[in-house]
Amino acid sequence: MQSFPIFLTLQDRAVLVVGGGEAAARKAELLLAAGARVSLIADTVVGEIAQLIAEARVSWAGRVFDDHDLDGMALVIVATADEALQARVSHAARQRSLPVNVVDRPALSSFIMPAIVDRAPVTIAISTGGAAPALARRLRAEIERALPATIGRLARFADIFREQVRRTLERPRDRRRFWDRVFAGRIGELALAGDEIAARRELIRLLDSARTETASLGMVHLVGAGPGDPDLLTMKAHRLLQQADIVVHDRLVSPEVLALARRDAERLYVGKRRGDHRLTQTEINDRLISLARAGNSVVRLKGGDPLVFGRGGEEIEALVAAGIPVEVVPGITAALGCAASAAIPLTHRDHARSCVFVTGQLRDGTIALDWPMLARPRQTVVIYMGVENLGLIAARLEEHGLPADTPVALVENGTTSRERRVVGTLATIEGQAARARLTGPTLCMIGEVIGVSLGRDQEFRFESRMGL
Repeated sequence: MQSFPIFLTLQDRAVLVVGGGEAAARKAELLLAAGARVSLIADTVVGEIAQLIAEARVSWAGRVFDDHDLDGMALVIVATADEALQARVSHAARQRSLPVNVVDRPALSSFIMPAIVDRAPVTIAISTGGAAPALARRLRAEIERALPATIGRLARFADIFREQVRRTLERPRDRRRFWDRVFAGRIGELALAGDEIAARRELIRLLDSARTETASLGMVHLVGAGPGDPDLLTMKAHRLLQQADIVVHDRLVSPEVLALARRDAERLYVGKRRGDHRLTQTEINDRLISLARAGNSVVRLKGGDPLVFGRGGEEIEALVAAGIPVEVVPGITAALGCAASAAIPLTHRDHARSCVFVTGQLRDGTIALDWPMLARPRQTVVIYMGVENLGLIAARLEEHGLPADTPVALVENGTTSRERRVVGTLATIEGQAARARLTGPTLCMIGEVIGVSLGRDQEFRFESRMGL
């Protein structure tokens, strides 16, 4: 986050605008809408700002700026083309720790004026940190089109009952769930439609019911986080993340996906890597059970798909045995995401009639795989968690008949902006991986289709996501 978003209360507070043209008029109108008392400093005024002065909505000092004009001000906006004056006002305001915005000059500003969607009391502000104001305006237009014009009516309706709900439902979790039911159900629809009497009646009935409800058993949702790109998350997964009390996640979940969880949801890390198991699988199962028994809505967020090499089956068995309701929400598994990002077809009519997913982790010092089956020609082999054992994997495949020049692709942090790719062969890939120093989650794909898509290369080849 480049800048911290904040809403200032300007009702009946003094604000200074420097400038007398159209830009000053636009800013003055926004400030007046927020209830501010606007003072204007400008030699001359033209257009709409002159009308605001004539209507006595803005006080005007028809002279040059003086540092004392900042006395008693809560905010300063500079809307003049005079660059020397811009710099002077900005410096004087900063010296007094006054928030200052110089129109179209982010370097001189201590805050950015966002694009605003106004559905009072609902206000949405969009900012690009001054980098692309036109993009912020476009986003505002998209939100304006999608947001009901009467959404402010719903907020005002909720405000009427806010204190009563707070007194009735002591736990924040219970209040949040209550309001979720209000906004997502019939009560919200009635309020939006303007039928406040019916909406009040329904809300009071719901609140009486919530008051007498006993603590209910929670639920665990096993949710696939996908390979990393947050845009690949399912709509249901996103909704559950917004409703969760607790998000239990592993190390394969990307920061971008985790950031989509409700901000005040508790985040519990239970990641495991080779030689570093913070919690055993049994301990994770027990933790999920105890969290649900406490009445929490739990999202167990797993990289990729929760039932593809994610031990989701073991967690389902434990939860069902404990009588905990559980739901599985699929995600795009790493094989599909990484292959799509690198434009590698996992099957191809001329080169791969089948595709096999396996895990490359050691167990008891060996990799117990069906090597004759994996070494069959005209198929693609996708290996999860196999980078640390590439040399052993390549040797076994060669021993069972795959040519040493069979193409191999490694995709690290697939589908994210941190994606890296290494392309080689069974004979060269171990050394190439070592030279690339891959540290993130990495998927290995082996087969003729890699050579068709990315080309054969006996030497070291390394590419970023943008390199293909």
